[in-house]
Amino acid sequence: MFTLEGKTALVTGAGRGIGRAIALTLGRAGADVAITYSRSSTAAEEVKAELESMGRRALIFQADAVDAKKADEVISEIVKEWGRLDILVNNAGITKDTLIMRMSEEQWDDVITTNLKSIFNYSKAAVRPMMKQRSGSIINIGSVVGISGNAGQTNYAASKAGMIGFTKSLAKELASRNVRSNVVAPGYITTDMTGQLNEATLEAIEKSIPMGKAGETDDIAMAVQYLASDASKYVTGIVLQVDGGMSM
Repeated sequence: MFTLEGKTALVTGAGRGIGRAIALTLGRAGADVAITYSRSSTAAEEVKAELESMGRRALIFQADAVDAKKADEVISEIVKEWGRLDILVNNAGITKDTLIMRMSEEQWDDVITTNLKSIFNYSKAAVRPMMKQRSGSIINIGSVVGISGNAGQTNYAASKAGMIGFTKSLAKELASRNVRSNVVAPGYITTDMTGQLNEATLEAIEKSIPMGKAGETDDIAMAVQYLASDASKYVTGIVLQVDGGMSM
């Protein structure tokens, strides 16, 4: 039902964690997948190798997500190589958590700039080919803290709340051209970073989740697959919360 055969995709920040899971899930569903990474070329090459082992075409780009010129170059290269871009997943983002009384201007600026300018850069670059082909799906990876807020994350929560407004506005701009724009908002998801938390902290977090457990990266990837597929062809401007009930 959620097949992506014949489609092409770009996933930003896909060397590890949620981005990696999304890239591989889209590949398993039939899409050719390009990815960007900021640091680890080794991890990106591993994702590329896995995609190619599935029989998919794959491209990797080293790219700073806030570099608008690079975003244009990445999208142009994908269209040149594959003829089209059907799916854009804006996954790249950062956190610099601390209470606001301790938060520096640099910590605020870095998170807001990276998390919002990156979706602006790649969405703007992708819009032209998508409008020309009169189809496309832009999926922005948000967070439940953009809906509910979280102490110690004013910068991150503001960036993810801004992402929701951006996505809804983009959805209204592009709907007449059959280009859709949606948000997937993860809750607490097990990744390498969350694995560094101590057991007491993990238990407290899981107790706060109605389903009583953390989510997996594949839970987010499968939600993205749905929004990337034709099964969601009449869905635009939504925030799909994948959080085990955490934000209720």
